[in-house]
Amino acid sequence: MKYFKYFFISFFIITIDQVSKLLVHHYMQMGSIGEVMVIGDWFRLHYLLNPGMAFGMEIDWKYGKLALSLLRLVSTFGIAYWVYYLVKTKAQIILTIASTLILGGAIGNVIDSVFYGVFIEGNAIIGSPTPWFHGQVIDMLYFPLIESTFPEWLPIWGGQDFLFFRPVFNIADSAIFVGVVLILFLPKKQEDKNTDNQTNKDIENSNNDSIQEPSSDVSES
Repeated sequence: MKYFKYFFISFFIITIDQVSKLLVHHYMQMGSIGEVMVIGDWFRLHYLLNPGMAFGMEIDWKYGKLALSLLRLVSTFGIAYWVYYLVKTKAQIILTIASTLILGGAIGNVIDSVFYGVFIEGNAIIGSPTPWFHGQVIDMLYFPLIESTFPEWLPIWGGQDFLFFRPVFNIADSAIFVGVVLILFLPKKQEDKNTDNQTNKDIENSNNDSIQEPSSDVSES
């Protein structure tokens, strides 16, 4: 049970990620024409296919998608073992939960990359040698928070349109992001406390050795 409760977090992330993607695929039109305004203009559902990495990034290489899919698959097994190790060694709860979030997000996008090209018509990257491992990830979360124009006096970008936040992403990407942020800001108090305790023990042992060591400065008669 101690393993199940943590891996269930990953399973929950995978479930809501896949359900949201399939709902978007079946009930939304792709692109701006099918956009759904959720909260004002700054939170929208925007259906698009991402052939590359998270947040719309791509690998400009013929076999980039295949390499990325295989890397995701291998990394997923590595993260799963890491979560198992954290639970087994009773690591910090926050670290374990953060790792399960990353695992759930990784598996969610692996499913897209490996299987969607086969089971969803038109999803495979055009020109790919096989639909396996060439599926495109379904993204839909869009937060164009600030739309403006750079001032004319600004070098290089002056007069150009400015949009924050431009990338479109999904639940899996969000889980990975949150997991990474939790790890980066993970409290170090317990670790520092253990280090201080060990340092104090070393100093105490050193002082005891000095007291017990017999003096060798004895003159012979």
